[in-house]
Amino acid sequence: MIVFPAIDLKQGQVVRLAEGDMARATVYGDDPAAQATLFAEAGSQHLHVVDLDGSFAGRAENREAVEAILKVFPGDVQLGGGIRTREAVAGWFDLGVARVVMGTAALKDPQFVKDMAREYPGGVVVAVDARDGMVATEGWAEVSDVSIVDMAHRFEDAGVASLLFTDIGRDGMLKGCNIEATVDLARRTNLPVIASGGVKGIEDIRLLALHARDGIEGVITGRALYDGRLDLAAAIELAEREG
Repeated sequence: MIVFPAIDLKQGQVVRLAEGDMARATVYGDDPAAQATLFAEAGSQHLHVVDLDGSFAGRAENREAVEAILKVFPGDVQLGGGIRTREAVAGWFDLGVARVVMGTAALKDPQFVKDMAREYPGGVVVAVDARDGMVATEGWAEVSDVSIVDMAHRFEDAGVASLLFTDIGRDGMLKGCNIEATVDLARRTNLPVIASGGVKGIEDIRLLALHARDGIEGVITGRALYDGRLDLAAAIELAEREG
């Protein structure tokens, strides 16, 4: 199982939000590239980056910071946030992004996402972000009438790399990952699932790793790392051993 340390970008700074609320952002640094380097030094070969401003704007708003991260991080960078056009997808892959994450586009223009998944095999991740089991879009500001399972089924034969499931109510809250909902989703779809939202410590990593055979591909963690509640090197070692 892969542990993805997260770098969320807001106006060029490294931040974490509480429940996806841009007004409840905690700033952890003003040098995203330096943070990426620290994660690499801890043994990470994967990085999850989100352009938070881009999620609301529908276009790249932290391009300079992302480019700086790509220059220093030796592993694979997975990027989300406002990626909603063919030009945006192509542009990020040209710069060296390993996978792009699309949520709003997946709900509002699923054929576009399927086209991109076929054009870039293994390069497209569908974000299934939910409030009370229903998919949320536009930087989590809007809640749809589509369930997370229905959303997952729409892309099962589309060639997407995986699903990224976030329980918004737990994101950045250190409440513990929603293991039950994440594993349930993995069991009900044939796509690998990446867990996100609420990781508070090593026990969350262990429990998710135990379900790797159920289809849990990885877990994204942010605040627990920045607050010192989770040691990244230990988390990676545990995930590789148990998962």
